[in-house]
Amino acid sequence: MAFRLMRYAVAVMQRHLDAGHRHLPLVIPLLFYHGKQRPWPFSMRWTALFSEPDLAARLYSAPFPLVDVTVIADSEIARHRSMAALTLLQKHIRQRDLTGLFERLVTLMLQHSLTRKQRLALINYIIQAGEAPQAVRFIEQLAQRMPQQKEELMTIAEQLRQIGREEGLNEGRDKGRHEGQREARLAIARNMLARGIDPTLVQEVTGLTAADLRQIRR
Repeated sequence: MAFRLMRYAVAVMQRHLDAGHRHLPLVIPLLFYHGKQRPWPFSMRWTALFSEPDLAARLYSAPFPLVDVTVIADSEIARHRSMAALTLLQKHIRQRDLTGLFERLVTLMLQHSLTRKQRLALINYIIQAGEAPQAVRFIEQLAQRMPQQKEELMTIAEQLRQIGREEGLNEGRDKGRHEGQREARLAIARNMLARGIDPTLVQEVTGLTAADLRQIRR
């Protein structure tokens, strides 16, 4: 119950922000208890529900841990092993031209033998935060350096290009064209899912919703 009250309070805060307010409201959870057991037999501290309640109380009453990648030297990031490539990309993602960074990223990925899940997370991030042409160039360069994953990577790159072509063809046209564009995205998503590409990445590449993907996979 203590955790439920916390969830309710956070939900009220979110609605307050969604309404356009800039500051969080103070929400006081209040429970009226009328159960059979008297008095109330449970803790009223939500952190008491953790397996390590004292640690949880310290963690959730202090400033959150922060890794500010913007101030870490590239040479230091290179020593972050399997996180190095993603961390370096996060640091430089706002650069207008990422061309000079691609070789270092690919080298780090090869050095630390990233898993498929880690590779997809990195590609997913560059699609989310970077520009589409940069994402295509990066994926193609990665494919050339990683022959075992070349087919999967080139498939992702081609889907990105196809979406770009669809958007270019439909730019400036009336709303009646939107349904056709949606059908094209659904077709692309079916193709990617059939090749075993992670559904989360398919969503990011195509712009479809989780409900759309569930419909496709029925």
